[in-house]
Amino acid sequence: MSDRMTGTGTRLTLDLWHPNCWAIEATGRYPGGILAHAIYDAPTAGTERSNGLFTAYGNSVAEVEELLDAIANSELTGDVLELQERFDPRGERVAPGSVAREFFLEYDPSDMVCPKLLEQGFVHSAPTQIERGRETWQVWFAGPRDEIQDRIDAVAEASGADINIASISSAEGAEPERGRRLDTLTRSQRQAFELARKEGYYRWPRQVSTRELAAELDISKTTLLEHLRKAEAKLLDPKGVEN
Repeated sequence: MSDRMTGTGTRLTLDLWHPNCWAIEATGRYPGGILAHAIYDAPTAGTERSNGLFTAYGNSVAEVEELLDAIANSELTGDVLELQERFDPRGERVAPGSVAREFFLEYDPSDMVCPKLLEQGFVHSAPTQIERGRETWQVWFAGPRDEIQDRIDAVAEASGADINIASISSAEGAEPERGRRLDTLTRSQRQAFELARKEGYYRWPRQVSTRELAAELDISKTTLLEHLRKAEAKLLDPKGVEN
């Protein structure tokens, strides 16, 4: 029997700050901004760190360089791998600024707020924008609208975040969109993700370890982490991974 529900759902824009965030720290001190796209597997098997794909942007090369230096020197980040430099001389907007540079970054996934949002039913629907020490999230919520504030409060309590609802509107297609994203997961990825949600892996503090989840699924810890990170990437940005 299908577990899908019908309804209009709700679309929200969240303006938030949370602790231990290198992007909030850097943009709070320097001009420019950052787009957060997707999460990828950890570069070394067995580590508890993740890679993410990001874009740093600004109004000049110097502005972007200063921002990237701040990110690389943060105690909250690991290796920074710059991919390419982009300009828009013909007005083609690749990011809000006129200069943009993509990069992979290694960081501690426990510092992220997105698992707390996922745990409370908020599904990321666009790249997160970070400017002036604040993050802007576009999310869908498929549950009853009168539950939203309680769910927001739960995210804030779990993460130490300050969260404001910048906009809220009913929108057809929220639940089909959530269902479509879940349908992009492989059987193994969905099984691992739904078990992790059920057992409290995305709560803070965590209620279950990756070792315990792996044992329950009879797979290795490395395989479990691979399933979870690919599932998270597809749910946050379906174009981030292919399988």
